[in-house]
Amino acid sequence: MDINLLTEEEVGRLRQLIDESQSIVVTCHQSPDGDAIGSSLAWAAYLWSLGKETTVIVPDQYPDFLSWLPNTEKIVRYDKHREKCDMLLKIADLVFCLDYNTPSRVDEMQTSLIGTQAKRVLIDHHLNPDVPAVLTISHPEACSTSEIVFRIVWQLGAFDNLDKHFAVPIYCGMMTDTGGFTFASSRPEIFYIISLLLTKHINKDKIYRNVYHNYSEDRLRLMGYVMYQKLVYLPEYNAAYYALTKEELQQFHFIKGDAEGLVNIPQQIKGLRLSISLREDSEKPNTVWVSLRSVDDFPCNQMAEKFFNGGGHLNASGGRLYCSIDEAIETVKRAIVAFRELLS
Repeated sequence: MDINLLTEEEVGRLRQLIDESQSIVVTCHQSPDGDAIGSSLAWAAYLWSLGKETTVIVPDQYPDFLSWLPNTEKIVRYDKHREKCDMLLKIADLVFCLDYNTPSRVDEMQTSLIGTQAKRVLIDHHLNPDVPAVLTISHPEACSTSEIVFRIVWQLGAFDNLDKHFAVPIYCGMMTDTGGFTFASSRPEIFYIISLLLTKHINKDKIYRNVYHNYSEDRLRLMGYVMYQKLVYLPEYNAAYYALTKEELQQFHFIKGDAEGLVNIPQQIKGLRLSISLREDSEKPNTVWVSLRSVDDFPCNQMAEKFFNGGGHLNASGGRLYCSIDEAIETVKRAIVAFRELLS
């Protein structure tokens, strides 16, 4: 099966950019998920194999259930080491922008990212990329940025020389961005890539357990609380939503990543087409994080763009509201009514 992704011109340009660079920075988006961390660590593993001085910089904290991934100890957080990261971006020859389509998604790191004199390369699978870059590798049809990274490395002929430090984060990124291969994962190329990753002797079952069976007791109790006390089901719209205040999060000793996947659970309701999660930011006032999940052809991304200052994929999107949690709930209600024809 042919899984080459780049044109000959793109391959040549990418090789040239890497060959000409020694100091390289790999970046991903704010609130990094499994694909952001997985693709970044895998791409860094490839660059390290070339002897390149490479640093992975993330805007802020990533979920605890990803801390087991190889080389996470080498990640530098911008929110914790701003001066160091600013300097690394300033002196870099080349900066890779992974798993985000617009500079605003790196939050407070945006000024340094745009201000760097380094050449930028975008590798992403979100729609409408607008990151200023000398080379844009954008494939929205891909299940994840990790898939794209794998296919690039494969096309560059480097896969045979890499080990689990590359294969494990790639599999993790592909797995998490498809909900354990339950959506956006029907193309045969995906499973061909998995078969190739397995030749590196990765334990895919253990990777699944490390991500999805690696929560605290508090997270499990939070999940029960959400489903029993907080879930609002609107059968007339085939939709459901829930909202969590910062006080409720504190009650369950919330840490980054504890809300991961909760928005998917209401989709187990027969006939449900849309699930929305609202989560009040525990530190920033009047800030509410929004996650949307849908099935079939319902366009989460369109709703996210129109109502929640966000975007994303057809069946998985997100956004942010700058208001109280009660006002956010009213926005959700308006959004559901506005899309009622597509929901029915």
